[in-house]
Amino acid sequence: MKDTLKKVGLFGIGLWALTEDKINELSKELIDSGEMNKKEGKKFVKEVLEEQKKQTEDIEKRINAKVQETFKRAEVVKKDDLKALKEQMQQLQDKLDELIGEKKEGTEVAEEETKKEQEE
Repeated sequence: MKDTLKKVGLFGIGLWALTEDKINELSKELIDSGEMNKKEGKKFVKEVLEEQKKQTEDIEKRINAKVQETFKRAEVVKKDDLKALKEQMQQLQDKLDELIGEKKEGTEVAEEETKKEQEE
């Protein structure tokens, strides 16, 4: 009985890491030793699997939160932010090209007028 209770006590520590087979095996041991009947065994397995799912989800949430926190502290640039920056740079380049083109056209016209004036 001490071994069984010890195993059950360990559930709280690493329940998320146990396989369904191990949980069923423990339930069978409890039933075989007379510590619970089959109905209680089925209920036990169901409750343990539900708790396992909750613990797994909790661990995943904690890990995701830590990863996000780490990225934030490291000032890692997100893909969407980089894409927006590239779009802004392209808009600036297009505007610059447009302004240079207008300046170039204005300069060419002024040069032609200067040539005509000199020829006269």
